[in-house]
Amino acid sequence: MPLSLQSPPSAATLSASIQKGRWKTVASGFSLGSPPAVNFSTIRRSIPRIHASASSSSSSSPSYPSLGAGESNELDAVSAFSEIVPDTVVFDDFERFPPTAATVSSALLLGICGLPDTIFRNAVDMALADSTCAGLDTTESKLSCFFDKAIVNVGGDLVKLVPGRVSTEVDARLAYDTNAIIRKVHDLLRLYNEIDVPHDRLLFKIPATWQGIEAAKLLESEGIQTHLTFVYSFAQAAAAAQAGASVIQIFVGRLRDWARNHSGDAEIETAVKSGEDPGLALVRRSYNYIHKYGYKSKLMAAAVRNKQDLFSLLGVDYVIAPLKVLQSLKDSPAIPDDEKYSFVRKLSPETATHYNFTNKELIKWDQLSLASAMGPASVELLSAGVEGYANQAKRVEEFFGKIWPPPNV
Repeated sequence: MPLSLQSPPSAATLSASIQKGRWKTVASGFSLGSPPAVNFSTIRRSIPRIHASASSSSSSSPSYPSLGAGESNELDAVSAFSEIVPDTVVFDDFERFPPTAATVSSALLLGICGLPDTIFRNAVDMALADSTCAGLDTTESKLSCFFDKAIVNVGGDLVKLVPGRVSTEVDARLAYDTNAIIRKVHDLLRLYNEIDVPHDRLLFKIPATWQGIEAAKLLESEGIQTHLTFVYSFAQAAAAAQAGASVIQIFVGRLRDWARNHSGDAEIETAVKSGEDPGLALVRRSYNYIHKYGYKSKLMAAAVRNKQDLFSLLGVDYVIAPLKVLQSLKDSPAIPDDEKYSFVRKLSPETATHYNFTNKELIKWDQLSLASAMGPASVELLSAGVEGYANQAKRVEEFFGKIWPPPNV
């Protein structure tokens, strides 16, 4: 009989385990840190209510939160406009920056495997002890099975730690095969069912290739929530919104970095000529498109590098911000008429109705039109992202091949 997947640990178990290991949690993975004991039940109760401030409202009048008595620092103030997700959450920072969501990924598994004693290592060990995987015919199928079991076991643990959704990375080696992506998500969801994780607590993170966008469309039609990542062009964002993706993730800083070192991308050059940062401009256009035309997708701005980036995007559904930015916000008092940073909502459903799009932008996107519209920046950055994720997944399986079978199995 195969061993069942490990149930997520209780708060007491996690609190005790933290005292034994050294661990730092990252939104896209985990790295080393040095945490003290944490009472997770207390933390869960202390997590502030941070909402995207009526961004999904259909009201015709804009909603601009004003600074209240409880908004004593800039972090409180910006949290009234957008949901702020810490890019890095160290366990000893839980009370300062409680995580609202998490991602389980191949990078995370590599981090876990690099430490002999962490609160998540048992989840990986249980996956490697699964007799169903061990009984498969080929080494390739065994390692793939172990990988899926491990990522779901850890995802199940993370569901116990955060109040929001956990996004599960879908093997990027499948990024150009729609049917393979769908099969993989179904397999992962079946494993989550075995450990009683509710579907509404899960997202499945898929690269925004055309095949990934098509897979998201079909999965969303089944009620499975998807998270499309590596979005670097308006065409990708619009196609993802038309597909009904639950979350669309744009990397602001990476587009800026590309623009500093390259040329020849018409979309980026248009933004620069108008005096806009290309990453911020893409978020604004995508947000306005989603809300003007009533798509259900939520927009996530990632690779936010500084406070000015964050203030420029107030009102976007989610912002992933690094700890140094969050700490700076928390240490700065909220001054309503601050000359440098203005607490004014930059993005809202109401203002989106006044944004004008060209006929070329309002087409029904298909594979050919997407490929034609994507410039060199989005092509290169998407390809690099997929390759990076694929290499990480391969490294995880190679590591599993070296340590399997574990002791006493």
